[in-house]
Amino acid sequence: MRLRTRTVAAFASMTLITGCTATTAEPGSAVIASPPEGLGRITELASGLDMPWGLAFLPDGSALVSGRASGLIHRVPAEGGTPALVGEVPGVARSAEGGLLGLATSPRFADDRTVYAYVSSSPTNRVVALRLAEDLESLRQDRIVLDGIGTANRHHGGRLRFGPDGNLWIATGDAFDPPVAPRRDNLNGKVLRIKPDGSIPEDNPFDTPVYSYGHRNVQGLTVGPDGTMYAAELGLNDWDEVNVIRVGEDYGWPAAEGPDGEGGTRPVFWLPPAEASPSGLAYAEGALWMAGLRGQRLWRLPVADGERTGEPVAYLTERYGRLRTVEVAPDGALWVTTSNTDQATLGGTPSREGDDRILRIELVPTPS
Repeated sequence: MRLRTRTVAAFASMTLITGCTATTAEPGSAVIASPPEGLGRITELASGLDMPWGLAFLPDGSALVSGRASGLIHRVPAEGGTPALVGEVPGVARSAEGGLLGLATSPRFADDRTVYAYVSSSPTNRVVALRLAEDLESLRQDRIVLDGIGTANRHHGGRLRFGPDGNLWIATGDAFDPPVAPRRDNLNGKVLRIKPDGSIPEDNPFDTPVYSYGHRNVQGLTVGPDGTMYAAELGLNDWDEVNVIRVGEDYGWPAAEGPDGEGGTRPVFWLPPAEASPSGLAYAEGALWMAGLRGQRLWRLPVADGERTGEPVAYLTERYGRLRTVEVAPDGALWVTTSNTDQATLGGTPSREGDDRILRIELVPTPS
C-alpha cells in the first residue's frame, strides 16, 4: 500500500444546501471559505488501499483496516502515514460482496490484545477473535466466537459493534434468500448480540444470538449517547432504511420495505437506493453519519433518543465515489473509507486515481 498525506478541499453537495467554494491558505493545503454547518476540513490520511471494508481504532488512536479481498489487516497511524501490515486472517473466502469484512476492538484491548473480525468463509460465515502481538506486527486467530451464519455470493451484512453493555453486536444479511429473514431460528437477516466469549446474554429475547429479525442486508451499526442501537440496511428497489434496533422486534423484510408493505417495525429514516445504498454508520454531534455506496455521499441524519429530529442532509456527493465505512476517531473527527476498487472489479465504475483512500473529516458542532 502507498500513502499520500495531504489536505483537500471539502466541496460539499448537500440536500437543501448549496456547495461551497474553497480558497488556498498556503501551498499544499486548502480550507473551506464558508464551511457548511456540521462539516469542516477534510484531510486525506491514506490512499492506494485495496478494497478496505472494516475500520476499528486502537487505544493509541491508530486504526486497523481490513482488506475485503486480500484478508489482510493493516494499521494506519493516527496522524496518517504508510499503512503497516499487521497480518492475514485465515479462512477468508472472497465472493462478489464477501471476504474480510467488519472489525471491532475489544473494550479490554489493553489487557487482552483482541480484535474481532467478521469473516466470509466456507461453509458458513463466522465471527473470530484475533490476538495482536505487542508490536502490532503480527496476529493469530485465537478462537471462533460465532459460526453458522449462512453464506452466499452477496448479502453478508458484516458490521460489528461493541455496545455500552459490553456485548458484541453483529449485522448479517439474508444471504440472497429473503425467506430466512423472518425466521427466528436462523442467523441471517438479523442483528445479533453475543458476549465477547460467544455465549448468549441472558436478556436476549429468544435464548439465541438473535436480537432482532426481518432485515435484508444490514451493513451499518452504531450506538447513540443514550445507548440506542441504530442499523443501516440496504433495501431492494424502493427504499434503504435506518432502523432503531429494539429487543425482539421484526423489521418486516421481505413483506415490507421502508414505509411500504405490511408488518414489521418501520424505519426512522428511509432513502432511495440511488441516493444511499448504505454501509457504515456512526454517531456524532447529534446525528447519525451514514456512508453511501451507490449514492456516493455522506448523509447526516439528526436523531435523539431513538427519534428523528430533522431532515437528512447529504455531503460530498460524487466527490470521492462510493463511501463504505464511517467511524468516529478518539479526537471526534470522522474517518471515512472509499469503496471504489471493489466496484471496478465487478465491471462497474472504474476506480479513481489514488483509490481507495481514508479521509479524516472534522465536524463543526451544531448550535444547541
